[in-house]
Order: sequence, then C-alpha cells, then structure tokens
Amino acid sequence: MLLNGIHIDDTFAEAFNMRGTRVIITAQNHKWAYHAANAMTGFATSVIGCGVEAGIERELSADETPDGRPGVNVLMFAMGSKVLMQQLETRMGQCILTCPTAAAFAGIDSEDQINLGKHLRYFGDGYQTSKLLNGIRYWRIPVMDGEFLVQETTGMVRAIGGGNFLILATSQASALHAAETAIVAMKQVPNVIMPFPGGVVRSGSKVGSKYPSMFASTNDAFCPTLKGLVNTELSDDIESVMEIVIDGLSFDDIAISMKVGIEAICALNKISGEKSGVKRISAGNYGGKLGPHHFKLHEILGGKST
Repeated sequence: MLLNGIHIDDTFAEAFNMRGTRVIITAQNHKWAYHAANAMTGFATSVIGCGVEAGIERELSADETPDGRPGVNVLMFAMGSKVLMQQLETRMGQCILTCPTAAAFAGIDSEDQINLGKHLRYFGDGYQTSKLLNGIRYWRIPVMDGEFLVQETTGMVRAIGGGNFLILATSQASALHAAETAIVAMKQVPNVIMPFPGGVVRSGSKVGSKYPSMFASTNDAFCPTLKGLVNTELSDDIESVMEIVIDGLSFDDIAISMKVGIEAICALNKISGEKSGVKRISAGNYGGKLGPHHFKLHEILGGKST
C-alpha cells in the first residue's frame, strides 16, 4: 500500500491486555493541574521497568470538572489489577496530595472500583472528614494550604496496551519531525495516551537478549547502524526509525489513534513530497505470540477494525 508516496507495510502491531483507570485532577489553574499530572505520570513509560504506563489524556475546562475548576485527565495502565491499584495509591500520595491546590476525582464509572482517597485519608491523622453526595463519598484532608479534596474511589476497566507503528526515514531529523506531527494529531483522540517521552520511543525492543539477565533488548532489525551486521528490515536509504506506542481503553480507540497519526505523517509528503524524508510505515510484533490484539495497518487505514 502506498499513501502519498509512503509505503505502508502489510503487517500488524501486536498489543496485549491491560487494566486501566482515569483520574481527573483539578487545581486553582491549569498550571498547577499540570504540575500535579506531570508528577503523577513521571517514570511511567513502560511496564517493563516502571510498573505502570501513564500519561495526560487531555486538558479540561472548568465546566468539565466536578469542582468547577480547570483540570486535566490522566490515564494509567498496568498489566494487572493489583499493580494498578498499588501504583495509583502511591502516585496519588506522592504527587497529588503534595501539590498545592490540587484535588482528584474519579474519571471512569465502572463496577470495578479501586482506591483513590480511601486509604490516603489517613494522612489527615484523624482530622479528615467525609461527605456522601449522590451516593459518592469524598474525603477532605487537612493540609497546610487548606484542604485536599479527593473522591474515595475511581473505576477500573479492561484496556489494551502496546498498539504501535514505526516511522522509517532517511534521517533522524525527518523521523522525529514526522513523529512530532503524528503526536499532535493523535492527542486529539480521546481515551488513549502515548506514554513515552514526548509520545515517541527510539529504543524499540525485541524479546530476549544474548545476556541472560536481560529479557528485552534493542530491536536490531530496525537499528540503522547494524544494517551490515544483522538480518535487517531496513533498506540502504533508511537512517533513522522512531516508534509511537499507544495505550487505550478499547481496540477502536487505539485503531483510530493509529490511523490519525499515520495519515498525518503521510500528509507531509502531500505537502513537501520527498522532502519529508519518510519512506515507510511499519509496526512491531512478535508473530502473534505477545498479545491477542492485532492492529493490521492496511485494515486500519482502510477503515476496518477487527
């Protein structure tokens, strides 16, 4: 498949089951809501080393939040319920409770509930108070700038992690510019995050390593400097590869995000032709052995999802 001169590989991105939650963070203004959210989503790029994958989904206006203040939505994903609950409570205590003027509320309504402020209330040392409004419990915890308001629980849902696509370009600058263009477009899609720095990962990995202590290592087939040493997937003109990884609340959320991102990249060629430097779009998979969710690039771009 060719899209504005860019070859779209006939392959699929392989993704796996996760558990996800959303937290609404509000504050006196967007600056402090972002301070809290950025701290909460720090060191949360990959479950391989971070335990959780998290990111800011979108900005919220005052009329979209429970307390009528500016805010942001944060999405968090983990491989299991226990890990997600642990990471959420830890990050709430260290990053949201500590942030001036911040408050936190449930962002997902689900039968499965996990603790948001239920245990955090004990920081109030007995001076915390609760309110039950419309069947929802909130906690008011005294802190030095006033009170920290937090909902007792938030919802947890089944989710998907590891949707991805690869950008193959003639230079590092071209690959990065294409990735940045895709991220801008993908951030308009709800229910997804791109958890790596700036939404982009340069260190794509494969399962296994020559070193017994490593269970993942560099994806050498897509490393330009190894073209003469390994069974490469790259042609001679490819000098840089960037990957965008997507976590989402559903298959269709991720598929739409991938479609939007890839089409944004291919639109660069429509504007600048060969000057964009992007030659191919591919995807990372392990032959179907990693996870049950297969995002087939040709079907996604053709408007189909399975």
